Formats: sequence, structure tokens, C-alpha cells
Amino acid sequence: MKNPLRSEVWIVDLGMVAKIRPCAVISVPILDEDRALIAVIPHTTQPRGTRFEAQVSMPFLRAGVFDAQGLQNAVPARFERRLGALTDEQMQDIEDAVCEWLGL
Repeated sequence: MKNPLRSEVWIVDLGMVAKIRPCAVISVPILDEDRALIAVIPHTTQPRGTRFEAQVSMPFLRAGVFDAQGLQNAVPARFERRLGALTDEQMQDIEDAVCEWLGL
């Protein structure tokens, strides 16, 4: 079973027509007794300029943003391949966008 880790970016099949896209893993690793769900934030190349977007530049990503309003869960089987990992600073930008959207 694939074990995507927090701050990694994976190609994930989000289950929508032609929506296989890069996603940042934001949840902690799951344990055997946990539900097999991993929280992700999808990357989009069509930013809208909202306060809930985190712009992250990585060589393996096209220009775009991680959209906190796209927060969703995915099962490990939907993770296709690992692209790389975000730095602590980049992960903090995504966390800030999620907290802003959820009012945390």
C-alpha cells in the first residue's frame, strides 16, 4: 500500500472527469486502526486570486496555486506517483490558507 506523507506532492486521481492532478498531503500519517483517508489540497493552474490560495513554485509543478477550498480526502489507492516534497515554508503557506478558510 502506498503511504503518502505530510508535505509530499503526489499525482492523485480525485475521481472527477480528467481531474488527475498534483495534490499536497496535509494530514498526518494514518495508522492501522485509522480510516484509510488522506487529506489533500489540489494544485490548480487556474488561480482566482483568493486569499485561500497558496502559490508554491517547484520544478515539478506548472505555474499555479494550491487551493485550500479544494480540501478533500482520498484513499491511498488513488495516489498514482510521488512528485516531490514541499519545504517547511511552502507547507506553512498552504497551512495558513487552510486555517484562513476554516477560521482556525
